[in-house]
Amino acid sequence: MTVIRKRAERHERKRMQSHKVHAERLSVFEELLNEIYTVRRPKPSDYEVRRDLVSAFNEIAKDIYGPSGNVPVVEEFGSFVMDLFHSKSDLDLSVNFDNRLVEFSHEKKIQTLRKFARKLYALQRYGHVSGVHPVIAAKVPVLKVVDCGTKIECDISVENRDGVSKSKIIHMICSLDERFQKLSFLMKAWAKAQNINSSKDKTLNSLSVILLVAFHLQV
Repeated sequence: MTVIRKRAERHERKRMQSHKVHAERLSVFEELLNEIYTVRRPKPSDYEVRRDLVSAFNEIAKDIYGPSGNVPVVEEFGSFVMDLFHSKSDLDLSVNFDNRLVEFSHEKKIQTLRKFARKLYALQRYGHVSGVHPVIAAKVPVLKVVDCGTKIECDISVENRDGVSKSKIIHMICSLDERFQKLSFLMKAWAKAQNINSSKDKTLNSLSVILLVAFHLQV
């Protein structure tokens, strides 16, 4: 293992020597990155439409579960909560029930998504949503749907509290140092442009990219 690491370090040093950084160009490069960051950052309206969508899905949950008295809360997570999204980003949602002590089985999660799917199929017939597609064969079952008004794709999962917690932690770190948020945001944009930001295609998901940025800054 030590030999492999030394070879890798030697190879890295050789590559770095062939890519010399000119100090006078760094300020120009930094200015370019800041411009990209500013252009791609969401506008106030992007925050508003996503909050409205979260409210709409909570109303749908009340419509589905109202008489039962066990109405779940549809909670946002992912890039929106991290504040690392842009106008075309998907909106990740988790359907969370009150009783955290009861473990939700895989089958029960699928049953919950099917209830939402039936409601969304009805809304699809009226042109309110499109692309309703349950992905139940995945390790984490997801219901995909696109809001026709905003064209935002929503990925709905069930009891994804781990995702909610991680998103809040990343948001907290971003609030401590703007440089971490900027670098994470730009790295996500770069990974997307290079087609290496899609877990379904066996590449890095957004959280993995952000954790790599955090590790880089730590070392």
